[in-house]
Amino acid sequence: MMHARFQTFDDPGHKAGAARVAALRAAMLQQGFSGFVVPRADEHQSEYVPPQAERLAWLTGFTGSAGTAVILPDRAALVVDGRYTLQAAEQVDTAVITPVPLAETSAEAWIEANLPPGGVLAYDPWLHTPDGLARLERAVQAAGGRLEPARLNLVDQIWIDRPAAPRASVVPHPEALAGESAAAKLDRVRAALAKPKADALVVSDPHNLAWAFNLRGGDVAHTPLPLGYAIIPREGRATLFLDAAKVTPEAQAALAGLAERADPAALPAALDALGAARARVRLDAATGAVALRRRIEEAGGTVEVGPDPITGMKAVKNAAEIAGTRAAHRRDGAAVTRFLAWLAREAPGGAVSEIAAVCRLEAFRAEGGDLRDVSFPTIAGSGPNGAIVHYRVTAATDRRLRPGELFLIDSGAQYRDGTTDITRTVAVGPPTPEMRDRFTRVLKGHIAVATALFPRGTTGAQIDSFARRPLWEAGLDFDHGTGHGVGSFLSVHEGPQRIAKTGTTVLQAGMILSNEPGYYRAGAYGIRIENLILVEERAIAGAERPMLGFETLTLAPLDRALIEPALLAPAEAAWLDAYHARVRETLSPDLDPETRAWLDRATRPLGA
Repeated sequence: MMHARFQTFDDPGHKAGAARVAALRAAMLQQGFSGFVVPRADEHQSEYVPPQAERLAWLTGFTGSAGTAVILPDRAALVVDGRYTLQAAEQVDTAVITPVPLAETSAEAWIEANLPPGGVLAYDPWLHTPDGLARLERAVQAAGGRLEPARLNLVDQIWIDRPAAPRASVVPHPEALAGESAAAKLDRVRAALAKPKADALVVSDPHNLAWAFNLRGGDVAHTPLPLGYAIIPREGRATLFLDAAKVTPEAQAALAGLAERADPAALPAALDALGAARARVRLDAATGAVALRRRIEEAGGTVEVGPDPITGMKAVKNAAEIAGTRAAHRRDGAAVTRFLAWLAREAPGGAVSEIAAVCRLEAFRAEGGDLRDVSFPTIAGSGPNGAIVHYRVTAATDRRLRPGELFLIDSGAQYRDGTTDITRTVAVGPPTPEMRDRFTRVLKGHIAVATALFPRGTTGAQIDSFARRPLWEAGLDFDHGTGHGVGSFLSVHEGPQRIAKTGTTVLQAGMILSNEPGYYRAGAYGIRIENLILVEERAIAGAERPMLGFETLTLAPLDRALIEPALLAPAEAAWLDAYHARVRETLSPDLDPETRAWLDRATRPLGA
């Protein structure tokens, strides 16, 4: 059997038995606490956290990328969003912890309803932002309790075999791929600090650190991040707080004359120095821990919590990053197309399992060259597993692809020149009329986003309903956002841009997002169609306002067997035929003859 290079299939979770929760409750009792909050977070609020920060998974068995557990003496809840409601119910011991859908009750609302009057709820100040802490405070006060910081994280105290902190190498990211020197980026950051008259920026988001200093690392899975902090003063040299053992000579040379390097243990003293200087310090609202704010303020400084200006700069890709992304998508599209052709040959015979499919796709990507990692654990769900939005196959859950079922595979790759993310849903054998109806409605929503034209100033929330209307017309919907931002050899889930009901960020030319509407029938199948799209300027004759639109970056065919042509408007069918023609023209030179012949058949016009 083939083995994946970047993905394992051991079950990382467990049914959280009473023992670990009981040990946490004993630690709570010993320190006089009535409860403890366990978010799925590290000190940087990262999506992918290093092993020693997987506290929520260790305690509860839930391995999703977002969730919050609240442990009280006689009850416990795990609050998760719509992506993880099925997964949470399967992974945790519901006799010990109750999964709670976020759509019904937030963690704060659950605390308000369940914390006993006079109860003391503890939290780790390194794992909560000021805004998050304020929400906790309001909930605890409404319950008649008290919120207190724990001196040490209570989970860490009982996690005997907790892994050590990562020490992956930090390397420079070439300027030819970055498209801008680190010196020029830092000048832009300093100019942004001058507007609100801030004296310094504390960079708490490792993605922003990596982008601003043109560095990459490997401290977390699937995202090339060096975990660390930086202080960028409005005047003077910046300081990076990185373990010296991680910084390669090449990275050190790239930083020379640009920034100082200090050990992470020196960060508290540097924060104290900012406070002592009565500095006005900008702290990122999304990733800046409460502990950072308190350290500066207790030393006499002023902290302004708000957006890190680097976040918005990073979201708008420059010409070099866009060119790299296009090259990465061509390489990735060839690999995905080879996989889809292989799947079409092998799956109907019943010999392909979910794990085998993941391994084969990863092998095709590796053969294409320059693959550094997968950009997230591949979601490969056959039949009912496809209805679990963020399903992750393990040896225990692996099932074979069966005729009459759908197979959903959501995957991506990290290349030095770009980050990819693509979802395809394929029929194994003849699909049912219902499957074709649902798939075509999802496709119609996908096309509506891909072809949208909109004026400058439009937000992702205004685009979101474009994807949902064909489903709404049949009384259907999906419980995740339509699209997330994507980085350039950085996070596959990048903010602040997104297409969702909560997407309040204005879309700008140069931003990259996903376009991924879906439909999920619990216990039966899942459907999702995902391409990445680039926001670009659009010239419209007679337009009275500057307009924007999307360029589709992802290149791979869609399963024609799942399309009901009668449901498509002529313009929608024309878009699909044009997209397939572009896929065929672009990828054919990079394919072997057998795959090229399959692609010719897979991308023929709908009427052919």
